[in-house]
Amino acid sequence: MKLIKQYLSKSPTYVFVMVASLAAFSTYSCMYAYRKSFSVGIFENMDFLGIDYKSLLIIAQVLGYMSSKFLGIKIISEMKANNRMWAILSLIGFSELALVGFAFIPAPYNIACLFLNGLPLGMIWGLVFSYLEGRKTTEILGAILSLSFIIANNISKSLAQTLLQNGVSEFVMPYVVGLIFGVPLFISVFLLNQIPPPNAEDEKLRVKRVPMDAKSRWQSFQFFALGLSLLIINYMFLTAYRDLQSNFASNIWLALGYAQVPSIYLTTTIPIALIVLLMMSLLYLVKDNFKALLSIQAMIIFGLLMIGLSTFAFEKGLISGVTWVILTGAGTYLCYIPFNCFVFERTIAAFKVVGNAGFFMYLADSFGYLASVGTLLYKNFFEAKLSWYQFIINSSYTLTFVGIIFCLSTIYYYNWKYKNSLILQ
Repeated sequence: MKLIKQYLSKSPTYVFVMVASLAAFSTYSCMYAYRKSFSVGIFENMDFLGIDYKSLLIIAQVLGYMSSKFLGIKIISEMKANNRMWAILSLIGFSELALVGFAFIPAPYNIACLFLNGLPLGMIWGLVFSYLEGRKTTEILGAILSLSFIIANNISKSLAQTLLQNGVSEFVMPYVVGLIFGVPLFISVFLLNQIPPPNAEDEKLRVKRVPMDAKSRWQSFQFFALGLSLLIINYMFLTAYRDLQSNFASNIWLALGYAQVPSIYLTTTIPIALIVLLMMSLLYLVKDNFKALLSIQAMIIFGLLMIGLSTFAFEKGLISGVTWVILTGAGTYLCYIPFNCFVFERTIAAFKVVGNAGFFMYLADSFGYLASVGTLLYKNFFEAKLSWYQFIINSSYTLTFVGIIFCLSTIYYYNWKYKNSLILQ
């Protein structure tokens, strides 16, 4: 193990990037098998307390995932490097046990199992990204890692759809998918743990990353209170929309006439992944950390316009349903991924914050998933007769309008804060 770390620490940059990004990507990709596979099920003609059963399952898991994010504000920001590997394996192992319970505990009591499944999984991103943050190559590493949002999500769903078509029930299928990914997960986490810490050059360019106690977390929040509020509110809308797309993808494809085509998840993934990888990798070329923050907001605005304009074009019959899914998917991830990789990474570097990106990401994520739960409850109680397909179309316009306003406000805040920071220096 030490030999691998020593080799990577002395290897050329491109070798380090290939190994580190592959290990991180495969680790987080495996996590998706335990989180998203159940959402392929339709759970038709099932409800409890007058609420659609699939919606209840998604709400339960998102509540667990949201709780995990709030816990992660403390746990991830304080996590020491030597505890990360076993934390990842233990958390995902617990989530698989919850899926076993989901398979064999009768409805509606198995709803609780989805809460327990989501509870540990929300901390996996922070643990994986902690291996990558604070490096001169973080943008490249993060861009490749972020492809797991797109690719792994659809790989696990394609496998899940195949199992369903071969007679595996909607309740048993999720833990079977988890079993299939068990060995790849262990290998991936082992390789991830061999990544050496950031070197002196990384620390000079991006600031040394250290665990944060309660005092340092509060000081950092106070310093960025207004800017964080703008970012978090924008991220709440983005998270809710992205979760709608992901959790109800099968409903969208059903409405578009592709319900019995498992490969549709993967065929639409490739163009989305290529667009996102290209755009995200360009951020590596922006060396100045403050200019990078402004560039990220511009990228988010571009993604928002893709969502709104493509939805308008689809409704007017100018593009096909598949093209609409690809364009809104690419736009969504161009907006969503920066919050999970680059916004807070570059904020720390630009303003010389003592701490780590995990604290900021989990603060945003906790409220993001709170918004996701709220959106699901709103839909079920106030828009119950509206299909999920139409609800997502309507949400596309709302996200575009609100998101652009908050992006422009954030750009104004960054300029104001940066000028004041230079005066104080």
